[in-house]
Amino acid sequence: MKFSENIAEISLLNPDYLGFIFYEKSERYCNNDIQNVDSSIQKVGVFVNASFEEIEKKVQQYHLNLVQLHGEENPELCAKIEGNLVNVIKAFSVDNKFNFNDLDNYKNFCSYFLFDTKGNQYGGNGVLFDWTILEKYTLDKPYFLSGGIGLENVDQVKVFIKKEYAKNCFAIDLNSKFENAPGIKNVKILNEFIQNLKQ
Repeated sequence: MKFSENIAEISLLNPDYLGFIFYEKSERYCNNDIQNVDSSIQKVGVFVNASFEEIEKKVQQYHLNLVQLHGEENPELCAKIEGNLVNVIKAFSVDNKFNFNDLDNYKNFCSYFLFDTKGNQYGGNGVLFDWTILEKYTLDKPYFLSGGIGLENVDQVKVFIKKEYAKNCFAIDLNSKFENAPGIKNVKILNEFIQNLKQ
């Protein structure tokens, strides 16, 4: 999210989280005031290889509830943020070669994982990954499912979350497929996805 009016519109849909990207190279980079967010909605700041000091500043400035780390951040940084600031969502870009054993180094230092599609950019690059890869995920840590999920995938999501191996799927991350332009979400199709998911 980026713009106040759009934030207000999307907030009426009562999402659990709203994300704000604080990575300057992103076309969704947020440097605006964050207003019109109901207190029931958690504000997530998204960072890529930022320092603790930079993250701390943004957490305080924007009253963030969580931090999502989308770069090559080490477990020590995750632990420092969890211990001193807010809960951490540590993102990992996955493909068929991803080694889930690498998560052992992070499991005690973040509250959630996020699984995104491996690509050329930080973030999901707007495409799905093969969710059956997550059959290899054996930890109890809850995770966010991300990466190119759109309205056309709502039935796939409904099937996926009923799988035994998806029992720790905690949230669905929706972004680029629901935009009119970078940082501007389409209220109509987001609402349609949410309503279909509830059926």
